[in-house]
Amino acid sequence: MAEFISTVEDFNNELWRHHLTVPEAIAQQFIEGDNRRVICTIMDKHKMNCALMAAKDYWFILINKGVRNSLGLNTGDKVNLRLEKDRSEYGMKVPDEMLAVMDQDETGTKFFKALTMGKQRSLLYLVNKVKNTNSRINKALAIMDHLNETEGKLDFKALNVKIKEFNQRGKLR
Repeated sequence: MAEFISTVEDFNNELWRHHLTVPEAIAQQFIEGDNRRVICTIMDKHKMNCALMAAKDYWFILINKGVRNSLGLNTGDKVNLRLEKDRSEYGMKVPDEMLAVMDQDETGTKFFKALTMGKQRSLLYLVNKVKNTNSRINKALAIMDHLNETEGKLDFKALNVKIKEFNQRGKLR
């Protein structure tokens, strides 16, 4: 674990914006080959799974608008950060609803596990970001159904259509 003071900075471009700087010596403590996943705690108030990213001359962690707003952070603010190595299987929390669906669908789980770690995290994020339990179940079921139908070929556009179908089914009951 490492604790340090960081600064909220802004890349001012369309791809990436706000981020927290991480000194080289601290970043190197958490990098294991290609694995740069960490758990970042900001100001002892917000904990998030994320990756150390490399800029030209320093390391950083992206911070989205929702987190910045909830913590009242602006460009230039100094914040206390705590980093720990993320040793979780997927680099983020797996929602209980997704675990339940994975337990019941061996083929879909096989397809899920064959995806890249980044795609796995993207799908878990889709389920995690929903607050309603029934919606999380619908998303998890839609994801598995999509992976089974496409034999593991992830198409986010088609997946979004599938999620809408599953949400409509849930409303009809």
